[in-house]
Amino acid sequence: MSLRGDPVVEETTLPDGRVLAVRVCVAADAYIPRRDLTTVALELVADGRVEATVNTLLAPEQVNEARKLAHDVAKKLTAGELAPTASAIEPFADSLP
Repeated sequence: MSLRGDPVVEETTLPDGRVLAVRVCVAADAYIPRRDLTTVALELVADGRVEATVNTLLAPEQVNEARKLAHDVAKKLTAGELAPTASAIEPFADSLP
């Protein structure tokens, strides 16, 4: 199992009632074959639109770590402890859970 084919997705509801999906996945690149991609992104998605995205230190094979990252970010978003912005989620992406 790898994040290339199976992204980790955790839905969360913000204090203002908006629903976001916290997604950890291999970042898409139309110019590179999927099997060669290694960049793992942390994304916040609302209504099918990516609202924020940052690259992580994770490798595509680190599925358990991706689950923990998505859970931790979703929990903080739900509690209102974290804004749904790239700058707010970047510190999570820069450390391994």
